[in-house]
Amino acid sequence: MTTLYELQMSMQTIGQQYKKSEEAYTAVLTDTTSTGEQIQAAEKTKNELKMRFDGIKQQHDALEAEQKAKLASNKGVGAIEDPQQKVITAKASLIRSAMRGKFVDGEVFAALGDDTASGGGKFLPKTVSQDVILAPLAKNPLRGHSETTQITNLELPRLAFTLDDDDFVADMATANELEAKGETVSFTRNKFKVFAGVSETVINGSDANLVSHVENALKSGVAAKEKKVAFATSPKSGEEHMSFYSTENAIVKVTADSKYKAIKDAIADLHEDYRDNAKIVMSYKDYSDIIEVLANGSATLYTAQPEQVLGKPVIFADGASKPIVGDFSYSHFNYDIGETFERDKDIKTGIEQFVVTAYFDHRIKLASAFRIADVVAKP
Repeated sequence: MTTLYELQMSMQTIGQQYKKSEEAYTAVLTDTTSTGEQIQAAEKTKNELKMRFDGIKQQHDALEAEQKAKLASNKGVGAIEDPQQKVITAKASLIRSAMRGKFVDGEVFAALGDDTASGGGKFLPKTVSQDVILAPLAKNPLRGHSETTQITNLELPRLAFTLDDDDFVADMATANELEAKGETVSFTRNKFKVFAGVSETVINGSDANLVSHVENALKSGVAAKEKKVAFATSPKSGEEHMSFYSTENAIVKVTADSKYKAIKDAIADLHEDYRDNAKIVMSYKDYSDIIEVLANGSATLYTAQPEQVLGKPVIFADGASKPIVGDFSYSHFNYDIGETFERDKDIKTGIEQFVVTAYFDHRIKLASAFRIADVVAKP
């Protein structure tokens, strides 16, 4: 393999030749006795040397950059000056250490926003947890509408505000719920695991590709879990409180003989405190059915925005078996810190698994802020 020194020597030699060819080309151009063939020959020599010089310089610069990166890596994460590159390298080091059962260096945690107090005991330092958990996830349609936090032992008031001279709540359903459930919501720790399959090729590949592959897998896993618990029609034991459809939350059902009328009635049934900020979560199939009925052969409604048709913004979620109407700021996902990481191996495929054990909770802070639109056929 050609060394960096050899490329530098070649650049120097060809550079000198190219400089002479430029001088020769200029001399031929200014000599009135030169023929067209002589001018073309001088220009061809100059261009060929320029092409050769540029090609060698490209190889030289690429090899130099590679060696600088290796040197920085050998010196440790702390030696990298570029903040973005430092984070990527630190994340890659964290993942590789976990996959190979090695100790995670303290400066890796420091680069990711953590100190060494945990001794490498928790997986998600601040930077990683923000990227994986708190970053908006397009695959979970509730993100950006429901609240999302990462706070240990989180407790929140059910109502966003109260008035010091008021001893009542205008909405009696809310007042009854506060009396029954209390004025605060306490979040619990519910464990789940996310598996990111990583091949040996990816592990040994570039830092950027490794980090992107693992983080995308973790984000997809987190989003899938959030959707699963929020829209579960038969929640797992211990997860009943997380679902909009569970009997434990007892969200009021508003029924009508059509989906369209049920949604309209559900919006109207909300107290005005929630109606102003209400949105509709529904499957695209349900919306298509509504449009087909309302359009009645006309193409006009097919091009209209969902909000123009239903009167409130629409969030499409295939998991929503029945439309949910309400103020989704009263839906809250919280991730407890203290996530751990480990490795596993799929014997059948030979793929290594980067495994994250996380703890989270989804709470519907006020069931009275929501309605479920249901269809009941006329008797």
